[in-house]
Amino acid sequence: LEGWQDMDIVAHGWWMGVGLGVAARAGYPMPSPRTIGLMVGLAVVPDLVHLLPVALGELQRAGGWGTVRDYALALPGAEPPMSATVEWLAHHLHCIFHSAVVAGVVTLALRAVLKRWWLPLLGWWSHIAIDVFTHSADFYPSPVLYPFTYRGFDGIAWNRPDFQVLNYGALIAVTLWLLWRRRSSRDSP
Repeated sequence: LEGWQDMDIVAHGWWMGVGLGVAARAGYPMPSPRTIGLMVGLAVVPDLVHLLPVALGELQRAGGWGTVRDYALALPGAEPPMSATVEWLAHHLHCIFHSAVVAGVVTLALRAVLKRWWLPLLGWWSHIAIDVFTHSADFYPSPVLYPFTYRGFDGIAWNRPDFQVLNYGALIAVTLWLLWRRRSSRDSP
Protein backbone atom coordinates (compact mmCIF):
# COMPACT_ATOMS: atom_id res chain seq x y z
CA LEU A 1 0.00 0.00 0.00
CA GLU A 2 3.01 2.29 0.17
CA GLY A 3 2.56 5.31 -2.07
CA TRP A 4 -1.26 5.27 -2.06
CA GLN A 5 -1.28 8.12 0.47
CA ASP A 6 -0.14 10.56 -2.22
CA MET A 7 -3.07 9.55 -4.39
CA ASP A 8 -5.55 10.78 -1.79
CA ILE A 9 -4.23 14.31 -2.23
CA VAL A 10 -4.63 14.07 -6.01
CA ALA A 11 -8.17 12.70 -5.64
CA HIS A 12 -9.27 15.61 -3.44
CA GLY A 13 -8.25 18.19 -6.02
CA TRP A 14 -9.65 16.12 -8.88
CA TRP A 15 -13.04 15.63 -7.15
CA MET A 16 -13.27 19.39 -6.57
CA GLY A 17 -12.59 20.01 -10.25
CA VAL A 18 -15.06 17.34 -11.35
CA GLY A 19 -17.66 18.75 -8.96
CA LEU A 20 -17.25 22.18 -10.53
CA GLY A 21 -17.56 20.64 -13.98
CA VAL A 22 -20.79 18.89 -13.03
CA ALA A 23 -22.14 22.11 -11.49
CA ALA A 24 -21.33 23.98 -14.73
CA ARG A 25 -23.14 21.29 -16.77
CA ALA A 26 -26.16 21.72 -14.47
CA GLY A 27 -26.23 25.43 -15.32
CA TYR A 28 -24.70 26.92 -12.20
CA PRO A 29 -22.62 30.02 -12.87
CA MET A 30 -18.91 29.34 -12.64
CA PRO A 31 -16.68 31.41 -10.39
CA SER A 32 -13.59 33.15 -11.70
CA PRO A 33 -10.51 31.07 -12.59
CA ARG A 34 -8.81 32.49 -9.48
CA THR A 35 -11.66 31.30 -7.26
CA ILE A 36 -11.63 27.89 -8.94
CA GLY A 37 -7.88 27.64 -8.31
CA LEU A 38 -8.41 28.55 -4.65
CA MET A 39 -11.20 25.97 -4.32
CA VAL A 40 -9.04 23.20 -5.78
CA GLY A 41 -6.10 24.37 -3.66
CA LEU A 42 -8.13 24.33 -0.46
CA ALA A 43 -9.36 20.84 -1.36
CA VAL A 44 -5.77 19.54 -1.06
CA VAL A 45 -4.36 21.82 1.67
CA PRO A 46 -5.62 19.76 4.66
CA ASP A 47 -3.40 16.86 3.60
CA LEU A 48 -0.37 19.08 3.04
CA VAL A 49 -0.33 21.60 5.88
CA HIS A 50 0.58 19.08 8.60
CA LEU A 51 3.72 18.26 6.61
CA LEU A 52 5.10 21.77 7.21
CA PRO A 53 6.44 21.19 10.75
CA VAL A 54 7.78 17.82 9.64
CA ALA A 55 9.59 19.42 6.72
CA LEU A 56 10.87 22.40 8.70
CA GLY A 57 11.82 20.44 11.79
CA GLU A 58 13.20 17.30 10.25
CA LEU A 59 15.10 18.84 7.35
CA GLN A 60 17.47 20.28 9.95
CA ARG A 61 18.14 16.81 11.33
CA ALA A 62 20.06 13.89 9.90
CA GLY A 63 16.99 12.25 8.33
CA GLY A 64 16.23 15.22 6.07
CA TRP A 65 13.92 14.62 3.12
CA GLY A 66 13.91 10.89 3.88
CA THR A 67 12.07 11.54 7.13
CA VAL A 68 9.55 13.79 5.39
CA ARG A 69 8.97 11.14 2.69
CA ASP A 70 8.70 8.37 5.28
CA TYR A 71 6.21 10.40 7.30
CA ALA A 72 4.08 11.22 4.23
CA LEU A 73 3.95 7.55 3.22
CA ALA A 74 3.68 6.00 6.69
CA LEU A 75 0.87 3.74 7.74
CA PRO A 76 -0.66 4.53 11.15
CA GLY A 77 1.76 3.67 13.94
CA ALA A 78 4.69 3.34 11.52
CA GLU A 79 5.61 7.03 11.32
CA PRO A 80 9.34 7.74 11.63
CA PRO A 81 10.60 9.06 14.97
CA MET A 82 10.48 12.85 15.20
CA SER A 83 10.97 15.42 17.90
CA ALA A 84 8.04 15.72 20.30
CA THR A 85 7.37 19.29 19.16
CA VAL A 86 7.26 18.37 15.48
CA GLU A 87 5.03 15.37 16.19
CA TRP A 88 2.67 17.48 18.32
CA LEU A 89 2.44 20.27 15.70
CA ALA A 90 1.88 17.84 12.82
CA HIS A 91 -0.84 16.01 14.74
CA HIS A 92 -2.73 19.15 15.74
CA LEU A 93 -2.44 20.74 12.29
CA HIS A 94 -3.92 17.55 10.83
CA CYS A 95 -6.77 17.71 13.36
CA ILE A 96 -7.40 21.43 12.79
CA PHE A 97 -7.61 21.12 9.01
CA HIS A 98 -9.86 18.04 9.13
CA SER A 99 -12.31 19.52 11.65
CA ALA A 100 -15.79 20.64 10.62
CA VAL A 101 -15.89 22.62 13.88
CA VAL A 102 -12.81 24.64 12.90
CA ALA A 103 -13.96 24.98 9.28
CA GLY A 104 -17.35 26.15 10.55
CA VAL A 105 -15.82 28.82 12.78
CA VAL A 106 -13.57 30.03 9.92
CA THR A 107 -16.52 30.03 7.49
CA LEU A 108 -18.71 32.05 9.84
CA ALA A 109 -15.90 34.45 10.75
CA LEU A 110 -15.16 35.14 7.08
CA ARG A 111 -18.89 35.56 6.44
CA ALA A 112 -19.06 38.16 9.19
CA VAL A 113 -16.00 40.06 7.90
CA LEU A 114 -16.70 39.84 4.15
CA LYS A 115 -20.51 40.10 4.42
CA ARG A 116 -20.76 37.19 1.97
CA TRP A 117 -19.84 33.52 1.80
CA TRP A 118 -16.25 33.00 0.66
CA LEU A 119 -16.70 30.41 -2.09
CA PRO A 120 -13.15 28.94 -2.03
CA LEU A 121 -13.94 27.39 1.35
CA LEU A 122 -16.04 24.84 -0.53
CA GLY A 123 -12.73 23.16 -1.35
CA TRP A 124 -11.92 22.73 2.34
CA TRP A 125 -15.46 21.55 3.08
CA SER A 126 -15.29 19.02 0.24
CA HIS A 127 -12.07 17.63 1.70
CA ILE A 128 -13.65 17.18 5.12
CA ALA A 129 -16.84 15.64 3.69
CA ILE A 130 -14.90 13.14 1.58
CA ASP A 131 -12.54 12.19 4.41
CA VAL A 132 -15.29 11.60 6.96
CA PHE A 133 -16.60 8.69 4.91
CA THR A 134 -13.37 7.45 3.33
CA HIS A 135 -11.14 7.07 6.38
CA SER A 136 -11.50 4.06 8.63
CA ALA A 137 -10.91 3.92 12.37
CA ASP A 138 -7.68 2.05 11.55
CA PHE A 139 -6.37 4.48 8.95
CA TYR A 140 -6.28 8.10 10.12
CA PRO A 141 -9.97 8.68 10.89
CA SER A 142 -10.90 12.33 10.32
CA PRO A 143 -11.32 14.15 13.63
CA VAL A 144 -14.37 16.00 12.32
CA LEU A 145 -15.39 17.26 15.79
CA TYR A 146 -11.93 18.38 16.91
CA PRO A 147 -11.21 20.07 19.38
CA PHE A 148 -14.07 18.43 21.25
CA THR A 149 -12.92 14.92 20.40
CA TYR A 150 -10.23 13.19 18.35
CA ARG A 151 -12.64 10.41 17.37
CA GLY A 152 -13.63 10.06 13.76
CA PHE A 153 -16.28 8.19 11.84
CA ASP A 154 -15.30 4.63 10.90
CA GLY A 155 -15.73 4.84 7.14
CA ILE A 156 -14.32 2.90 4.21
CA ALA A 157 -10.54 2.89 4.15
CA TRP A 158 -9.76 4.87 1.01
CA ASN A 159 -6.35 3.24 0.70
CA ARG A 160 -7.82 -0.20 -0.03
CA PRO A 161 -6.90 -1.17 -3.60
CA ASP A 162 -10.51 -2.05 -4.48
CA PHE A 163 -11.69 1.34 -3.25
CA GLN A 164 -8.88 3.08 -5.15
CA VAL A 165 -9.98 1.36 -8.37
CA LEU A 166 -13.58 2.46 -7.74
CA ASN A 167 -12.54 6.01 -6.77
CA TYR A 168 -10.26 6.62 -9.74
CA GLY A 169 -12.58 4.74 -12.08
CA ALA A 170 -15.37 7.12 -11.07
CA LEU A 171 -13.11 10.15 -11.47
CA ILE A 172 -12.03 9.03 -14.94
CA ALA A 173 -15.61 8.18 -15.97
CA VAL A 174 -17.02 11.54 -14.85
CA THR A 175 -14.10 13.43 -16.41
CA LEU A 176 -14.59 11.61 -19.73
CA TRP A 177 -18.34 12.25 -19.58
CA LEU A 178 -17.72 15.98 -18.98
CA LEU A 179 -15.26 16.12 -21.88
CA TRP A 180 -17.67 14.24 -24.14
CA ARG A 181 -20.58 16.54 -23.19
CA ARG A 182 -18.41 19.59 -23.77
CA ARG A 183 -17.35 18.35 -27.20
CA SER A 184 -20.86 17.29 -28.22
CA SER A 185 -22.30 20.66 -27.16
CA ARG A 186 -19.69 22.46 -29.28
CA ASP A 187 -20.45 20.26 -32.28
CA SER A 188 -24.24 20.72 -32.12
CA PRO A 189 -25.85 23.79 -33.73
